[in-house]
Amino acid sequence: MTDEATIRGWLTGRVPPGWFTGPVEVSTDRDEVLVVGEIPTPALGEGVSEAEEAAACDGRIRQFREDTRARRIEIARELEHRTGRRVSWGARCGGMSALFTTASVPVMTRLRQPERVVLDTLVEAGVARSRSDALAWCVRLVGRNSEEWLGDLRDALSRVQDVRDRGPQGT
Repeated sequence: MTDEATIRGWLTGRVPPGWFTGPVEVSTDRDEVLVVGEIPTPALGEGVSEAEEAAACDGRIRQFREDTRARRIEIARELEHRTGRRVSWGARCGGMSALFTTASVPVMTRLRQPERVVLDTLVEAGVARSRSDALAWCVRLVGRNSEEWLGDLRDALSRVQDVRDRGPQGT
């Protein structure tokens, strides 16, 4: 079980009814399966402030995390066994999202001095705690500002895989 659709289907059958208000969202890479679901927004009266609504959603997410911990661990262990990847969870409530115990995977890279100077500037300015943190910050910034382009690139890679799958089979 490796593709997102199969994993999402398995989770749909495995996650207890009532946890989420809709289908789970699944995203994967070679190291991790991230499962995120929308949970019910707390009922608030009319005219509440944004701060009160945010606090209520934060409380609901924390409650969900604690109340479902044992079952999420059980489901994660099963899925980890099936996929060979770590499973992380998250929840969304109103406009707020939180991820629980996501994997932080080391990535080795070689940088020349001009790239290291960029990272060191971010560290010296207090934007990042370390070069590693600065590099992660840069990757998040590129991901956020290039979301459409990255989506196009992923679509193109998917089409390449489709063509490979239809090609002659090697012996």
